[in-house]
Amino acid sequence: MSMKLINPSSLYDGSGFGMSHATIDTDNGIVYVSGQVGWDADFQMVNKDIVGQAETAMQNLQTVLEAANSSIANILHIKIYVRGEVADHIEAIMPIIAKYYNGHRPATTGVGVASLASPETLIEIEATAKVNK
Repeated sequence: MSMKLINPSSLYDGSGFGMSHATIDTDNGIVYVSGQVGWDADFQMVNKDIVGQAETAMQNLQTVLEAANSSIANILHIKIYVRGEVADHIEAIMPIIAKYYNGHRPATTGVGVASLASPETLIEIEATAKVNK
C-alpha cells in the first residue's frame, strides 16, 4: 500500500502529536480523515457552543477533503462524536451537517462520548471518502 499524507497549511499542525489531518490510500483512492474539531490554526476553539463547533468542524472537514482531491459529496461514511448523549444534540447539529451534505446521504454514525480532544471540545467529526476521479 502506498499512502499520501494530507495536512492543509490553513489548519492546525498535528505533527507534534504524530497525526495527519488525512491519509490517502493511493492504491484504492480512499481518504481517511482524522476527527475534525472546532479549532483554528492556533489550536484555539472558535466557538463555545456545539452548533458553532459543528460548523467549524465541517469547514475543517471540507478543507481537508479538498486538499485530498475529494469533497463532501464523496464521503462514504462519517462519524460524529459528541460529548454526552447524541440524542441531546442531534436536532441542533444535523441541520448544520446536512447543509454541507447538500443532498448527499452518506452512511452516518453518531457516538456519545465522555471526552474529546480538549475539555472545551463538544463535537468531533471524522470521515472516509473517495478521491475525485
